[in-house]
Amino acid sequence: MRAQLSKALGGVRGMVEAAVPTIGFTATYVASKDIKLSVGVGIGAAVVLLVLRIAQRTSVQFVLNSLVGIAIAAFFALRSGKAEDAFLPGIMLNAGYAAAMIFSIAVRWPIVGFIIGSVTGDPTAWRSDPGIVKLCSRLTWLLVLPCALRVAVQYPIYLASGDQSGLLGPAKIVMGWPLQVAALATMVWLLARGRTPLPAGEDDGEPGRA
Repeated sequence: MRAQLSKALGGVRGMVEAAVPTIGFTATYVASKDIKLSVGVGIGAAVVLLVLRIAQRTSVQFVLNSLVGIAIAAFFALRSGKAEDAFLPGIMLNAGYAAAMIFSIAVRWPIVGFIIGSVTGDPTAWRSDPGIVKLCSRLTWLLVLPCALRVAVQYPIYLASGDQSGLLGPAKIVMGWPLQVAALATMVWLLARGRTPLPAGEDDGEPGRA
């Protein structure tokens, strides 16, 4: 399970690659107050990481995600001329993710169920077992929490008067992969400590545990 978790996150390298462009952008802006230079450093860092991946013939998935993210952030910052606007897309995205996942729980089609379904090959079979639906709802709440925390912390900083990029940068990094890893690790812990009841008759005619 730890190996699967590491693979899903891209390992240590994937997490570093996700953070480097943001670190480059924030550090450069704090030092120079030049948005164009900061954007160039952030995008340049992502491109260098991408070239290294291609040269090593390893997966570029996580670097591409980082490159797309910094490109969208750069568009917002350059359009308004405000460095803190580079962090607005991430805040909006987390709000959207949280809302979508909460809605999926409310209608009893939790997102984690579809993740399980994609692995088993039947995207909706899990819906036939109320115990599985309940478990998937709990696991989905664990994915909602990091998104909601990011919005709750970062949006007020964004709305505060003055240039808040020096705070938003570190907040985004600290509340990025570390929070996601914590949420996924908690999911693994819940799955390891609890078992889902099998319907009667599926285990030699007696109620069992799976």
